[in-house]
Amino acid sequence: MSKQNVFFDITVDGKPLGRIVFKLYDDVVPKTARNFRELSIRQSDLGYKNCPIHRITNYMVQGGDNINKDGTGGKSIYGGRFEDENFRVRHTKPGLLSMANAGKDTNSSQFFITTVPASWLDGAHVVFGEVVEGYDTVVKEIASYATDSGVPKETIIIVNSGVV
Repeated sequence: MSKQNVFFDITVDGKPLGRIVFKLYDDVVPKTARNFRELSIRQSDLGYKNCPIHRITNYMVQGGDNINKDGTGGKSIYGGRFEDENFRVRHTKPGLLSMANAGKDTNSSQFFITTVPASWLDGAHVVFGEVVEGYDTVVKEIASYATDSGVPKETIIIVNSGVV
């Protein structure tokens, strides 16, 4: 199972928007990729299913709070937070999948997808994959719901997730 792509099916205000498919960088950051993949296949409360996209800015789309569902929590498959694996991949383009965190070695379940090159994030956030399907149709649409506060007015939910 270790090389399978991950998918998210997304709704906006209860209406289907589409599917995002991610390729994970298992060879570069195996621990981080494993965390994301396993959270994607869990059907329990600690998976990504029914997690909202809770933050949208002019450079990224963020989700994955599998505890509080509002961006204040998150739990990894390792029981809490885990260390930054490495920073070998840089935030050089839109569509990169990276760990959201609260500082050094505080990775949990939250992630973000870049919508622009974001070099200021290098060395602080671990890039562990990229969007291979659904960037132009789904991620760009989600990004269009950005607000000044970062909190989307629409309810954007990962209604299903798994591997393909």
